[in-house]
Amino acid sequence: MLSLDKVQKILAMIKNIVLTILLSLCGIAIPVNAQVMRASDLEKYAKERYGDKWLDAAANLAKDVRFDKNQSMTYQEVIEAPGKTKQQLYVMLNYWATATFKDKQAITLNDKDAGCIIISSTIDAIADHTGTLYRYIVNITPVIRIDIKDGKVRVTYTVQNYDVLKVESGGWLGGLTETDRDRNRRKDVYGDGKRMNADKTDRHLYDEQWQIDLRYPFVEKDSQKRTCAKALVMTHAYSNAIMDKIEEAVKNGLIGNEDDNW
Repeated sequence: MLSLDKVQKILAMIKNIVLTILLSLCGIAIPVNAQVMRASDLEKYAKERYGDKWLDAAANLAKDVRFDKNQSMTYQEVIEAPGKTKQQLYVMLNYWATATFKDKQAITLNDKDAGCIIISSTIDAIADHTGTLYRYIVNITPVIRIDIKDGKVRVTYTVQNYDVLKVESGGWLGGLTETDRDRNRRKDVYGDGKRMNADKTDRHLYDEQWQIDLRYPFVEKDSQKRTCAKALVMTHAYSNAIMDKIEEAVKNGLIGNEDDNW
C-alpha cells in the first residue's frame, strides 16, 4: 500500500503534468525571441499546415528537406521585386530586420554595398517533450541570409543543429524519486527553457547538440524521435514564417507606406 507521502508526490506530479498540457494547448510553452510570429501562433501555424501528428508530419516534410555541404538543413527562396532597385530593397529589408529582431546582436552583417544582411537569433524551446525519464527542450539558432539585387531578393535559411537541454528527473517518473528540494531547484533552473544565471554545474542539466541529419525522420531508429519530429516540423514552420514575412516586406513594405510619395 502506498504511503501518504508517495500519494502526495503522485498527485503533485499529475497536477504538474496537467498544467504543462494546458499551457501547451494555450501556446504558452514556446517562447520565440524573434518577433516574426507571436509565440502563441507558431504551433497553431505548424498544425494548420502539416497536421497535429508530429511523426507523420516530419516524415512527409523530410522528402523536401535539403542539406548543404556542412550537413546543415537549408531552405532557399528567390523573391521577385520588379521595378525596385537594390537600394530601395536594402532600405526596406534593413528596416524589417531591425524592427523584427529585438536582440541588438542578432544582425551579424549589414553591408549596403554588397547588398547582404545576415541575421542569427536563437529561438528558445522550438520543441519541448517530456519522456519517461528526461525532459528535452530544443532550441535552434537559424542563420538567415538576405542577398539583394535590383529587382530580386534571395533568402537562405540555415539551421546547423538542435541545441538541447536534457533535464534529468524531468520525465513522467521524475516526481517519484526526487526530493522537494530537487523539484524546486529544477523548476527554478529550467522553468523558462533556459539555464538560471548560466549555471553549468547543476547535476540535472546536460547540454547536447543533435546533428539534424542523424536524427528522426532522416534516421528511423532514434530514441528521441518524438522530440526530433516536433523540432523538425516547428523549424520548418518557422522557416516558412520567415520567408512569408520577408516576401511581404519586399512587396508591400513593413507598414505599407514606405514610398516616395510624401
